[in-house]
Amino acid sequence: MEHILKYFPNLSDKQKEQFSALYDLYLDWNSKINVISRKDIENLYLHHVLHSLGIAKMINFRDGTTVMDFGCGGGFPGVPLAILFPEVKFISWTA
Repeated sequence: MEHILKYFPNLSDKQKEQFSALYDLYLDWNSKINVISRKDIENLYLHHVLHSLGIAKMINFRDGTTVMDFGCGGGFPGVPLAILFPEVKFISWTA
């Protein structure tokens, strides 16, 4: 989580809570289905969440925008971006 706060220090309390909850959520789902490499779960924030949020350093989605995330697999980058941009609608679609 400290990786997220380093690059995105102005998160709301709700966003911090949501990002913090991701580890347990992905740990649980990863034990049921292979969401991300089981060997990499300890690096969830650095290798997956922060990598997904890198988009936000280049694009600032306007409130009310709808974003389609094709073939995201595991909810990346859609889930972290949806937390970062709560007023944007993210739709994930995987074939």
